[in-house]
Amino acid sequence: MRFGVVTFPGTTGEADAVHALTFLGHEADYVWHRADVDLSGYDAIVLPGGFSYGDYLRPGALAARSPIMDAVAAFAQAGKPVIGIGNGFQILCEAGLLPGVLVKNRDGAPVSKYVTVRVEDHVSEWLSAVTGSTLSLPLACEAGNFLADEEELGRLWLNRQIVLVYSEEDGTTAPAGSAPTGSMNDIAGVSNEVGNVLGLMVHPERATDGLSGSTDGALFFSIICACIEEALS
Repeated sequence: MRFGVVTFPGTTGEADAVHALTFLGHEADYVWHRADVDLSGYDAIVLPGGFSYGDYLRPGALAARSPIMDAVAAFAQAGKPVIGIGNGFQILCEAGLLPGVLVKNRDGAPVSKYVTVRVEDHVSEWLSAVTGSTLSLPLACEAGNFLADEEELGRLWLNRQIVLVYSEEDGTTAPAGSAPTGSMNDIAGVSNEVGNVLGLMVHPERATDGLSGSTDGALFFSIICACIEEALS
């Protein structure tokens, strides 16, 4: 499969994403946000983590208005898969391709550590993991606090758009919540209604080859590749 990894000024996770995808046997190209606006040659698009435009105004706000985001929106509207990781999640929310908003962490401090997330019953095309199972993945963010109004939050659960929630190691939720970011309902990842666009604060691309202590991240890329291969066969 051929992935396009979109980069902006301030993106820092593009090399991790390209490494993870090539390690898993796929092609991955860096796609500069201004020079490359034709995405037709790609099977899937990744918006990696970092601090696009230095998080000026709000994290992801300026990148969401970059010329390439019209092409990303068209790519998603055509039913093709798009994943936003960390800052990429923030960009997709700011661009209106995903619901909700991501703001400063509850304690106002960055978080950088491995966390446990629980897989929910979801509609996303990206994740091949059993509902209720847990994954160990890196988290690194300063603005990973997911917020939505109560009506929208209820709609997300009803539509099975909540993909991941922070949990304890045994999959339970702490009485005061398990999200180190303070996210509502401990939400760590959401999708659009049809499931082809996914945003998550944890970093699966940093947990594919086992060098960081986990290979759970590989589960995020295997199912979508299988789906694409089946569609092309």
